[in-house]
Amino acid sequence: MNFGLNSFKYLPIILVSFLFIFPLSLWTQETTLKIDSERLELQLKRLSLFGINEAGGNDRVAYSDHDIDARAHLSDYLNGLDLDVSVDAAGNLIARRAGKNPALKPIAFGSHIDAVPNGGHYDGDVGVIGAIEVLETLVENEVWTEHPLELIIFSNEEGAIFGSRAIAGKIDEATLAGKTASGYTNGEGILRLGGNPEKVMGVERSKEDLHAFLELHIEQGNILHKNKLDIGVVEGIVGLKWWDVEITGKTNHAGTTPMNDRQDAMMAAAHFVLAVNDIVTQMEGAQVGTVGRIQAFPGAPNVIPGKVIASLELRDLDAEKIALLFNQISKEAIAIGEATETNFSFIPIDATAAPALTDLRVQEIIRKNAIQLGYTHKTLPSGAGHDAQDMAVITPTGMIFVPSVGGISHAPDEYSSPEAIAKGVNVLLLSILSLDSTDFN
Repeated sequence: MNFGLNSFKYLPIILVSFLFIFPLSLWTQETTLKIDSERLELQLKRLSLFGINEAGGNDRVAYSDHDIDARAHLSDYLNGLDLDVSVDAAGNLIARRAGKNPALKPIAFGSHIDAVPNGGHYDGDVGVIGAIEVLETLVENEVWTEHPLELIIFSNEEGAIFGSRAIAGKIDEATLAGKTASGYTNGEGILRLGGNPEKVMGVERSKEDLHAFLELHIEQGNILHKNKLDIGVVEGIVGLKWWDVEITGKTNHAGTTPMNDRQDAMMAAAHFVLAVNDIVTQMEGAQVGTVGRIQAFPGAPNVIPGKVIASLELRDLDAEKIALLFNQISKEAIAIGEATETNFSFIPIDATAAPALTDLRVQEIIRKNAIQLGYTHKTLPSGAGHDAQDMAVITPTGMIFVPSVGGISHAPDEYSSPEAIAKGVNVLLLSILSLDSTDFN
């Protein structure tokens, strides 16, 4: 067959016909796929109604009636997307979508919807509603991943990080017996959610059970908003340690005891608070130290306090640095005690969380997708704890932050704009699709 120059005039027709005959590849779909930002905003507003109080805050504490009603609402919605919806023994609400290859491990993603008392409406909600929007976008565009997908709405993140710790195998009888803000123990609470405290140990997953985990969350700090950045690529979640600091002096009459003859536990405590601030700020790095609670005994205006109980919290991405800070603080406490004729004792509190670094490969996936979408980004640590902290123990894990206006969190004024949230969800969507084609072996 002879093709002359005139034949090229038919080339556009041929190309158009080709596109109709041969559908766009999954790769093209993936790179052009976008979430429905209006639907996302509407779903966030609907969820905020469960537990909203007169002050405009959120009282949807874990295991409360508000929590149960909200989970029922989301369960119904997920069932409407033709997903396999269930509740595990730890009270985690899980929506599963099959993959093209059932032999592959699932890609998990999600967050939590429980709140602190009089909290905000964005904290974990953004990660949950964003994850639902990702699934709905895939469903309505008939995009099927090779890996199965699992959306996890974790139980009681704010009170004990319960659901994710159960999956990571960190739950014991003491955790089940722990009281929560709702008034229920964790054991009683997960029963209310449809879980089973007698089988909670059975939800533990191994490193072979999941392909990866992603969590979208508001930053809960002011780095992104202050610097007008779109996306935070989380490098890790800080570890933390708590202590009760008991300072013992001598109780005496405030009017008859000269200033130079006192064993004032409160005075020692004042020096201690300043010392913690000095030690933590003078060391290079992004570590933080806080004395957030202090109580004097007997607590009367006309009595020199003979005992003070204060708190000490230290956080950093490096467990060794936390240990180094504590050693310096405890040495300074001894010196303060000698100067004020008081005694210091440090009592560890069972609220310890080890630092958790996110997977470098997952970080890079998040970063590349942010760049592809034209979003500005920054790598930063998370100073707050998250479900991802426990998931990182068992699977390659990543976190995506969106800006919190003013860095406000755990308060009614907590806010992230619809535009900022939509950007985070689009990064989540593309990152899940990228993970689907990533081999971690």
